[in-house]
Amino acid sequence: MLTFPRIDPVAITLGPLQFRWYGLMYLFGFLSGWWLGRRRAAQPGSRWTGEMVDDMVTYVILGVVLGGRIGYILFYDLAYYLSNPTQIFSIWNGGMSFHGGLLGVVFAMWLLGRRNGLGFMDVSDFVAPLIPPGLFFGRIGNFINGELWGKHTTLPWGMVFPDGGPFPRHPSQLYECALEGVILFLALWVFSSRKRPTGHVSGLFALLYGVFRFTVEFVREPDVQLGYLAFGWLTMGQVLCLPLIMLGLWLLRPGGDKGTKAS
Repeated sequence: MLTFPRIDPVAITLGPLQFRWYGLMYLFGFLSGWWLGRRRAAQPGSRWTGEMVDDMVTYVILGVVLGGRIGYILFYDLAYYLSNPTQIFSIWNGGMSFHGGLLGVVFAMWLLGRRNGLGFMDVSDFVAPLIPPGLFFGRIGNFINGELWGKHTTLPWGMVFPDGGPFPRHPSQLYECALEGVILFLALWVFSSRKRPTGHVSGLFALLYGVFRFTVEFVREPDVQLGYLAFGWLTMGQVLCLPLIMLGLWLLRPGGDKGTKAS
């Protein structure tokens, strides 16, 4: 059994100001996406400029924060926030939905494409490899907060979380760090390093993320306010991943592209 590293959720205190690790993880995610986007824009044949990447990060920040928060409220705990509306804005306490954030990013990419005369899938293929580092840092934030832990386990790397009871649990946040952050990033970065049919980079992202998240949900404790939705194992996270998996398979289908472009 491993010992949970008790880390103060407040990283820096400057007088009355407190900077929490959870918020800093989002900042690190956005900065890594900006840096990687600048690198991709500098590659030969890219249709992107550094200024377009700067705009993209601004759009994505708004999409992630607004979409992620609204998605969590609607998908996971609407009754609570209707009863406690002042808590809607307390994002430093957690409560962000990846699927909601993804919808926010999709809308942001559509706006960015319109502004720069790019097709939606062209923007999506460029942005997709920039997302996994943000997922990595986001799951680190969950781990530091001691939230979203897994089910009980007897495996040697099980952890006793501060609010998870006396028995060791799967550190499912770290599983997601490895799958959604590291492995997904490497797969997309290598895959997109060569010209691919339009939509295939986005399709690989949707397919792999959906499969990784669906799999981890089997060892992740379901949200207490929802529990299992069906069969004694199906979670809301898995339900929301099914459309992603189907979309990924559809985008990657043979002959489904309309041309080959650099992303």
